[in-house]
Amino acid sequence: MNTSDHQRVRVLLVDDDPLVRAGLRLMLGGSTGVEIVGEAADGTEVGPLVRRHSPDVVLMDIRMPTLDGLAATEELRSAERPPEVIVLTTFHADEHVLRALRAGAAGFLLKDTPPAEIVAAVHRVAAGDPVLSPAVTQQLIEHVAGAGQDLRRSRARGLLGQLNDREREVALAVGEGKSNAEIGTALYMSVATVKTHVSRILTKLDLNNRVQIALLTHDAGLLDGNAP
Repeated sequence: MNTSDHQRVRVLLVDDDPLVRAGLRLMLGGSTGVEIVGEAADGTEVGPLVRRHSPDVVLMDIRMPTLDGLAATEELRSAERPPEVIVLTTFHADEHVLRALRAGAAGFLLKDTPPAEIVAAVHRVAAGDPVLSPAVTQQLIEHVAGAGQDLRRSRARGLLGQLNDREREVALAVGEGKSNAEIGTALYMSVATVKTHVSRILTKLDLNNRVQIALLTHDAGLLDGNAP
C-alpha cells in the first residue's frame, strides 16, 4: 500500500491480552492517519477479520493460546494481496520473531516501544518500508545461528546467484538497512530505479518484502565479508 497524508492506515490489533489491545487502541486510535478496524484475541480470528475489514497493517502478538502469531502470519502472507504484518514481542531476541520475519512479516516491535515510534512504524510499514534495524536483524540471526546455518547459507547463495551484479548491490544495501533514497545516493541511481531493482529481486527470488531480502543477505554471508 502507498499512503499519503489523505489516506488512513487501517489497522487490525491481534493480542490475547485485552489490556494490551486496549492500550494499542487508545494509542493508535488517537493518532492522525490511523484507523483501528478490528481486534482479535487469537490467531484463529485473524483470517475472517482480515477478509471482513481489509486492514493495511496487522499488529500481531506471537504467543496466543490456540493459533499463535507465527502460524497466523504464515497463513496471511500466503494469501493474495495480504496486509502487512508487524510482530509484537516482549523479547528482543526470539527465534519465533525470526521465523515470523521469514514467513513474511514486515518487521517487529517490542511491546514497550514508545507510542510515537509505534505510530511511525505503522505508517512506515503501510508505505512499504520494513521496521527492523540492521543491528536487530544481526542479533536475531546470531540467536538462531546454530542448527541449519550451513544449509541456510548454501540455499541463500544459490538464490542470490540468480541476480545480476546491480541487483546484488541493491540487495546488499537493503541488507544493510538503507532506505531507497540512501541506496540511490550510494549507487548513483534514482529512487524509482532502486524501487524497480527491489521489485525485480523480489520477483526473481520469490520473496514478498524487503525484510526477506535482508535476511537472505545475512544468511549468505554478504554482510560479514564472506560473499559468494
